[in-house]
Amino acid sequence: MTNIKILKSLIVKHKNRLILTYFLFSLETLGLLLRPFFLGLAVNDLLKGSYQGLILLASIHLVWLVVGIIRHRYDTRTFTTIYTQLVIKFLTNKDIKDVSKMSAHSTLAKEIVDFFEYDLVFFIEAIYNFLGACILLLFYNTSVVLVCFSILIPVLILSYFYGKKMKQLNKGKNDELEKQVEVITSQNFLTVQQHYFNLKKWQVKISDQEAFNFGFMEILVMIVIILSLLVSKDSIVLKAGDLIGIYSYILKFVSSLDTIPYLVSKFSSLNDISSRLEFYEEKREVV
Repeated sequence: MTNIKILKSLIVKHKNRLILTYFLFSLETLGLLLRPFFLGLAVNDLLKGSYQGLILLASIHLVWLVVGIIRHRYDTRTFTTIYTQLVIKFLTNKDIKDVSKMSAHSTLAKEIVDFFEYDLVFFIEAIYNFLGACILLLFYNTSVVLVCFSILIPVLILSYFYGKKMKQLNKGKNDELEKQVEVITSQNFLTVQQHYFNLKKWQVKISDQEAFNFGFMEILVMIVIILSLLVSKDSIVLKAGDLIGIYSYILKFVSSLDTIPYLVSKFSSLNDISSRLEFYEEKREVV
């Protein structure tokens, strides 16, 4: 079964839970996205002596808060259910005899569920921030949107090479992780020492790559923020609340770009993890 089929099987089996979870998260993210806009309106209204914008802002925030509470309560139930069923199915599969791989794969299965619980919602939030920021910035200043788009090409190029490198590093780390139970049960000092030294080596390499990528991305982000604010200051129709909105949406846009390398790394890791979960049978549902 291909890696894509593994993920599709999980989605199909738990589609109702996942749809409701992601719908609630989308509403919550939409509230966060609109909040700077209504904050700007509230500031402008207060400067004119009106409380209408402030009342509207408080109402939006209250709705967002209620949705957020419901979502936080529900998504934990969703993903703990998925993981519990998945790992029980795996650990009771009699076709796998290698205890070391069994232990490693049960840990890797948790990472697949974590992808749905954390990384996928992170991706959804990034999409909202990217598209929402661009659309809402058009209401303030179209030149700022053009500045924001100018950074996309270098970010995509960087992410491509970053993804290829992370694929190699994640494979090396997971190869070593699969040996863990066998190494521990050997109770050989040198073997155990070498195993954990190797894990440390792979983790350091992954961290170094992430640090380099983070530094380069933040330089690009700084350039976008500076250029956007310089472009905005030349507008003669902007009010104080508008400047708050522009700056907030510039930050949301660049935060969406920050997620691209992170998600590239996660997808690379997920691809390697999925290929190792050999307990899926070709004509059998996952869970």
